[in-house]
Amino acid sequence: MNRSRFGDLEVLASAPEGEAHPVPLLFVHGAYAGAWCWAEHFMPWFADAGYASYAVSLSGHGHSRRRDLLDSYSISDYVNDLADVVAELPVAPVLIGHSMGGMVVQKYLEHAEAPATVLMASVPPQGLWTSAVGLMFTKPTLLQDLNRIMGGGAAKASTLRDALFHQPVDPDDMRRYLAASQPESHRAIWDMTLFNLPMVSRMTRAPMLILGAEHDQLIPPSLVRMTSSVYGLDDEIFPDMGHAMMLEKGWEAVAVRIRDWLRETLGA
Repeated sequence: MNRSRFGDLEVLASAPEGEAHPVPLLFVHGAYAGAWCWAEHFMPWFADAGYASYAVSLSGHGHSRRRDLLDSYSISDYVNDLADVVAELPVAPVLIGHSMGGMVVQKYLEHAEAPATVLMASVPPQGLWTSAVGLMFTKPTLLQDLNRIMGGGAAKASTLRDALFHQPVDPDDMRRYLAASQPESHRAIWDMTLFNLPMVSRMTRAPMLILGAEHDQLIPPSLVRMTSSVYGLDDEIFPDMGHAMMLEKGWEAVAVRIRDWLRETLGA
């Protein structure tokens, strides 16, 4: 795994040993995270499958620019980050966005094209309001803890587990995930809730794969169906999984589905 700088942005890269597929992959993380979440499993796995794989840490995340300015960053800023990385790659990549990253990918498509896109447990085009109301009634403590983390409070292992996982997590892995987690931009959260939702009529229509998880507390299957209904596509819900589909036990089933879909869509 190589770490490089694309301007002031941290970009992780993993290359196949042999000839790479002509279209690379670019992974976009969700809220409270960074490029590191893709480096655990997905990036080396897809490199072994023959795809050059990249993951960006959006502004204020990971080792990218100015975490001290985190609350000033908007979803539009994150879209610009994505555009900056795409511009540095030799060809336009497949965009794979998780949670907030899925919203960033959708907003990016208002201004640019992509050969294909994958939305994993993505914020739907209708925004986060339905998710917030659902948590208010079903998991009020989790919602309070997420708001506290957004405000700069330290994440709790119990909060991280409830938010991201359904299956058991190795304690050492949980400690690493906890150490890597971070606050999120208030401005970006509000953008995803009400103020900067995707304008579907302006979006270029790339081939799109829409995936969700059965036991996702943040983006439950009902919200995944909201996304698929907007785009007139089917969605696929993975059983026995939580929100962090790239970290949860069973992640490889998700990776295999994406690989097979990419082969169908782009060619082997």
